[in-house]
Amino acid sequence: MKGLYFQQSSTNEEITFIFQERENLPVTEENYVKLQVKACALSHINTELLAEMKMEKDFFPVGREIAGTVLEVGSKVSFFQPDDEVVGILPLDSEDPGLCEAVRVHEHYLVHKPEKVTWTEAAGTIRDGVRAYTALHFLSHLSPGKSVLIMDGASAQGTIAIQLAQHRGAKVISTACSLEDKQYLERLRPSLARVIDVSTGKAHVAESCLEETGGLGVDIVLDAGVRLYSKDDEPAGKLPLLPHKHDILTLLGVGGHWVTTEENLQLDPPDSRCLFLKGATVAFLNDEIWNLSNVQQGKYLCILKDVMEKLSNGVFRPRVDEPIPLYEAKGSMEVVQKNQGRKKQVVQF
Repeated sequence: MKGLYFQQSSTNEEITFIFQERENLPVTEENYVKLQVKACALSHINTELLAEMKMEKDFFPVGREIAGTVLEVGSKVSFFQPDDEVVGILPLDSEDPGLCEAVRVHEHYLVHKPEKVTWTEAAGTIRDGVRAYTALHFLSHLSPGKSVLIMDGASAQGTIAIQLAQHRGAKVISTACSLEDKQYLERLRPSLARVIDVSTGKAHVAESCLEETGGLGVDIVLDAGVRLYSKDDEPAGKLPLLPHKHDILTLLGVGGHWVTTEENLQLDPPDSRCLFLKGATVAFLNDEIWNLSNVQQGKYLCILKDVMEKLSNGVFRPRVDEPIPLYEAKGSMEVVQKNQGRKKQVVQF
């Protein structure tokens, strides 16, 4: 059977996706489960993080958000039996690509898939659900009545974050990067407090948020990246529609929480002074935090279970594209790696 892998160039700038023939999986180990993969979602690969964690390989497996049927269980597996339908996220150091017919995974990375949830929905929601929980619950302590600004809410990640915030009783403001995104966000139910269309360059995010909150500022900001410099000095890879860090500091309310995805955020002394005067905090959203730190595994499983429960109950309505066959995964991953897709891409077997 074939699996999808990526190979990085010697300059570490470009990666190439290739299919490779795999040997049959060995006998299932004690706490491991062998799965027949039914669906696998595609997500951007953080090659810099892999290099930093010394996880570089000649060929690195691709695809980690999987849903499938249990084929075999190890002698010490206690949560699953053959024919169970499960969903989970393969760990960062997994040797098996999710984009393959069968994989091995430790049982502590899996939960049962609700019966009425499709394979595509399960695989396409699990990672964005964990991300939203990490940002809004663990990093910013979301509670009813809070005002939340979610940048680029029409993205697959932003959509789930909006739905979780609204479910918790928050007042949600979001930015749209195109007319199509604006129309999508305006159709969401329940309705958002405000949609800020930044595609024309005329809307000012800070002013709009302060106007919406009566000058108080928002309680929680979940960004999708920020500009650290002026537009002329910003690196070429930065999207011009991203807000400047000073905009975030301006619109953040007293005691507010700024959750950022900007790995290299630079705060100058005046920026820190602004945060100090507001009693505000900055937290970094790392998608892999549950893989890289010694957190309680039970807490992680609770998140996975709750994501599936909310998907089953209709709280989460993911923005998932039409499923694609495995032979199209290579081209789709190239698009995903360039951050050019809007909807979640899922390969269905």
